[in-house]
Amino acid sequence: MFTSKKTINIILTVLTFLIFLVTIFPFIVVIINSSKASLEIVMDPIALPKNWIQLFKNIAEIWSKPSIRYSSSVLSSVIITVGSLTLITIFSSMAAWVLVRTKSAASTIIFLLFLSGLIIPFQVVMFPLVAFFRMIGGVIGIPMLRTYHGMIIAYIGFGAPLSIFMFHGFIKSIPLELEEAATIDGCSKPQIFFKIIMPILKPIFVTVIILNGIWIWNDYLLPALVLGVGQQIQTIPLAIAAFAGSFVKKWDLIMTAVLMAAMPIIIAFLFAQKHIIKGMVAGSIK
Repeated sequence: MFTSKKTINIILTVLTFLIFLVTIFPFIVVIINSSKASLEIVMDPIALPKNWIQLFKNIAEIWSKPSIRYSSSVLSSVIITVGSLTLITIFSSMAAWVLVRTKSAASTIIFLLFLSGLIIPFQVVMFPLVAFFRMIGGVIGIPMLRTYHGMIIAYIGFGAPLSIFMFHGFIKSIPLELEEAATIDGCSKPQIFFKIIMPILKPIFVTVIILNGIWIWNDYLLPALVLGVGQQIQTIPLAIAAFAGSFVKKWDLIMTAVLMAAMPIIIAFLFAQKHIIKGMVAGSIK
């Protein structure tokens, strides 16, 4: 029996290690090739670089290319990501709180409508979305396409369903007596939410921010539709795509730009992973 368990543990350990290698291999390839020249990558993409200093040369070339505007792309990505995450978390938490505390058939139907956004493929609505934004811009006179606010509104719409679902499950575990005691003390509804409920939601806030942040920061298709490729406002994935031309692909700059774009998300995830796990399970163990 002991030998059988030991054999199973060895097999599981080897299997885990193999899965780890398969998962980490693409990232290792990016790190290796970001320190090479383009010709060196084409000749042997999995060989170690001859000169690791090439990484810093590639970074300097990316930042100095006026046609790519990588620095402005970083700023645009930060503005869009921070703005979207701020509004998604605030609006989704408020909506989830109201849906949980409102015991009616209407609140259940509204919650199910939000959940339906999780099962509708993005490809089904991407072209109607562009047409709708163009129509809205013509009606109200405020352009929605190729603007920061249009991009942020789009992310709110696509990020809210999952965020509301996660907040909903967490808020259900918060005792209603806390809010009743606050009401007796004279707190209004906004005061109850912002002073009592929101501090309790800290673990799930971190989880929602990281999950949506990874998606928004790395997303290519939605910015390509709303902002357009090669326009004044572009995110980092759009800037990276500019290195891949119709006839020439600058693999050294592509790999370096991918590494530069991935590092902030990786660092944020490493620092916040404890809160992510805590937020994912908190609603089920309270």
